[in-house]
Amino acid sequence: MNAPARRQERLGHFLELARTHRPRYLDDLERLVSIDSGSYSADGVNEVADWIERRLGRMGFDVERVGFPPSSDGRRTGDALVGRRRGGLPEASGGRRILLAGHMDTVFEDGTAAARPFRVEGSTAYGPGVSDDKGGLLAGLAALEILTRHGADAYDELVFLATPDEEIGSPASRALIERTAAHVHYGLGLECARENGDVVIARKGVADFRLTVTGRAAHAGIEPERGANAALAAAHLTVALQALNGHWEDVTVNVGVVRAGTRTNIVCPDAELRIEVRAATTTDIQRVTRAIREAADHPGVPGVTVEVEQLDLCPPMEDTPASRRMLGHARRAALAVGIELGAAATGGVGDANLIAGTGIPVLDGLGPVGGADHTPQEWLDITSVPQRIAVLADLIASLGDAGAP
Repeated sequence: MNAPARRQERLGHFLELARTHRPRYLDDLERLVSIDSGSYSADGVNEVADWIERRLGRMGFDVERVGFPPSSDGRRTGDALVGRRRGGLPEASGGRRILLAGHMDTVFEDGTAAARPFRVEGSTAYGPGVSDDKGGLLAGLAALEILTRHGADAYDELVFLATPDEEIGSPASRALIERTAAHVHYGLGLECARENGDVVIARKGVADFRLTVTGRAAHAGIEPERGANAALAAAHLTVALQALNGHWEDVTVNVGVVRAGTRTNIVCPDAELRIEVRAATTTDIQRVTRAIREAADHPGVPGVTVEVEQLDLCPPMEDTPASRRMLGHARRAALAVGIELGAAATGGVGDANLIAGTGIPVLDGLGPVGGADHTPQEWLDITSVPQRIAVLADLIASLGDAGAP
């Protein structure tokens, strides 16, 4: 039997197993959606982590549980999980290490699961986190279980990462994500597919800046000429920075916060701007950073100075030749189970950005089809579950062996 025929046979088996698994998947989804696990609901996130840890252990994964200290304001997140399972094909023989990543937290407050419980209407499931990201986490676990039952171990290592704080930008788990990703060959994001079924080939990066504008106070009625108005300079800067929109494709600049002054009878001595930049490439983020600094060097008001601080940077998940090759594997598997797989770029960020920032090729949106994330209408198409699990399992198997067609 030639390689394409063997792959078709494997996919058929994966799809059969995924269809058999669907009732259990829905039971598990109801269980996880019933747990309030907001980003700062540490106990709820840890309850989800307990459940996932048991599931990984039954599949032969060695699981490391990682706790984090409280934030500077005393708020707690739950733990992260890193599960590892060695395969039968060492790296020296062409085996690859593959990372599957999803998050256990949601955007919803405690009490939401009881107020808006999991339900299924026709072919659609509803509930807090049903799509973002409990449906995706479960798809990843189901794909790993199918691979285990099939005996597909032509890989060096599988790594399953479940994080507790993606919805607030992964402040606690970022270092762990980057450390884990640095030692793998491929990253697979378990966010659910777009509403039209597309996977995600690219995510914009985000850079946050603070501009501190320093002028000189003076009596506004008696000697305003002795002052240097920081509020006026902030206004000039706001106009200049907003005008950067449209200069580069897929780049947005937003002056989201402006603060200035305390009294109307004082020439304003200080002001502050908060700016968000989103861009599809690291190169574009660097271009905008230079433009912001150039604008700050010329505030338009004599006597005013401007300090620029970059507060945060979430790197872009770029559309690269390596991620396109991963997409090719996924598309071939999707066609074999009867679906066409598109690829989307999005402005939203996630843990896949941090994985991509380490230089690892990433494909995201590999869970079932869902939508209306972060809203009371959040949904998951349960008819998409078997095909998406089968495609994910086959993608893992294809990437695991560097010599696979």
